[in-house]
Amino acid sequence: MQMSKLVINATQHKSTPDQLAAGVIDLSDDNRATLSALLTFDEIPSQRDMNQRAIDICNLLDKSTPASVGTAMIGGAPFFMATLEKTLLKWGYHPVYAFSKRESVEVQQADGSVKKENIFKHVGFVRV
Repeated sequence: MQMSKLVINATQHKSTPDQLAAGVIDLSDDNRATLSALLTFDEIPSQRDMNQRAIDICNLLDKSTPASVGTAMIGGAPFFMATLEKTLLKWGYHPVYAFSKRESVEVQQADGSVKKENIFKHVGFVRV
């Protein structure tokens, strides 16, 4: 099974420039808002609720993603990811997770102090 070169971003966050360069496509703002609502749990969900949300996400991807996109970058509540992975696979999407490397940089401040910042660089994808 070969992963398509284009990857739909099925997370709550916009893609980073590195991810866009790697072929990730963002949903429209409206569709990302819908996706975000489906990925957000305010109460402990039942398995039935998680199954339905996963189906709703697949429906959203089907109607808002070009047919040539068969890979979905996912992320969210860990307890939901297994259900989402299985549903995506049934619908013909290859679920992947973004893999990043953390780079620490030291930034000199105006007052002479040094602030350490972590920058996460997209390296690739981990297939499910």
